[in-house]
Amino acid sequence: MNTDTSYMTEGPLLKKILLYTFPIILTGILQLLFNAADLVVVGRCCGRLSVAAVGATGAIINLITNLFIGLSVGAGVTVAHALGAGHREDVSRTVHTAIPTAMISGLILTVVGVVGSKTFLRLMGTPSDVIDLSTTYMRIYFCGITASMVYNFGSAILRAAGDTKSPLYFLTAAGIVNVILNLIFVIVFNLNVAGVAIATIVSQIISAILIIWALMKRTDACKLSLKKMKLYRQQFMKILQIGFPAGIQGSLFSISNVIIQSSINSFGSIAVSGNSAAGNIEGFVYMSMNSYSQTSVNFTGQNHGAGKLERLKKIMLICLVSVFLTGFTLGVLARFFGEPLLSFYIPNDKEAIGYGLTRMTYICIPYFLCGLMDVTTGLIRGIGYSVLPMIITIAGVCGLRIVWIYTIFRIPKYHTLQNLYLSYTISWTITFITELIVFLVLLRRLQKRAAT
Repeated sequence: MNTDTSYMTEGPLLKKILLYTFPIILTGILQLLFNAADLVVVGRCCGRLSVAAVGATGAIINLITNLFIGLSVGAGVTVAHALGAGHREDVSRTVHTAIPTAMISGLILTVVGVVGSKTFLRLMGTPSDVIDLSTTYMRIYFCGITASMVYNFGSAILRAAGDTKSPLYFLTAAGIVNVILNLIFVIVFNLNVAGVAIATIVSQIISAILIIWALMKRTDACKLSLKKMKLYRQQFMKILQIGFPAGIQGSLFSISNVIIQSSINSFGSIAVSGNSAAGNIEGFVYMSMNSYSQTSVNFTGQNHGAGKLERLKKIMLICLVSVFLTGFTLGVLARFFGEPLLSFYIPNDKEAIGYGLTRMTYICIPYFLCGLMDVTTGLIRGIGYSVLPMIITIAGVCGLRIVWIYTIFRIPKYHTLQNLYLSYTISWTITFITELIVFLVLLRRLQKRAAT
């Protein structure tokens, strides 16, 4: 467990960034492997309708949860700034504010998710042959969302402090339990999608307990004491200041994905099944790239807090080059092996696999553009600006995709899945270029201000 608060602010950057990022990549991949186990188990044991039912919930779950997950970003950045500046009391108060914030967020999400699941799915135009299964999955899933929030907030704190290994170990333990319970609940007890949802809840509770234990065992300013937990006003407001725009950005980002999912739903349950399987495979590429975004946030945050602005451009270059190489390599490999990979989820279903391959062609190969966009978003947040990347992303990603769907995609000649997926590549490119320019301008301003 790393408790060296100078880890990110001193010494060569390349090796430290790569060593810091690698456990985050493994954590993301493991998380998706365990999530993929849900789809694989129900796909092989219950059929493609069950795959479609679970897959149809992803966009709406992200829409509902992203606002509060954004607050965990705010908690991580706040801790990183305070650690870089050497303000131990601020670090401690942020930690003791973050955990109750996670619990409150989880309780709100439970009520919203359980009560509104079927309504949300109907608004998305979820196919009638899967909507009941999807509703069951969502309602059970949201019963355990508080544990998920605690894990996300706790992981953000540990990573801001330089510890990326503990979340990996905890997720591994919880994920193994998840897979075992999937097999028991689905194969032995025939619980279908309800079984994988219950297994997910149990694994989330385990990961939350482990993350709390890790924070309580620390010996630095990030040590958690249950008796000290409360909402410290100054730290809570800073978490909101950084995290709320990040959450709004994530939620609005999800709205565009919900609209896209609704458009995919119009092609029928077979298309939904193929799209869900392909989306799960793409998730491995995305999580690997998004790990560099988390790295850019925390390295930028600590160095900004320590006043070492000369290191920020080096952090930017290393993260951008690394995410490009990672995203391009994994994206091409995923598409090349697309058919056998999709067969794990939807065996003996050539039509659904064909839909999945179409999505992977248009999204996996240029996926590195999404990674570049996320890294620049992290860089801007790391220096304390959270509203700007929110505005840019809303306009460049959400706005463009929604306009695309209600204009070009509605023209009968262009009403195809290929043209729908094309909106992703265009929105990633425009948003990345804009955010890169904004970060360089902001960095120059900070450097001028520091020189005066």
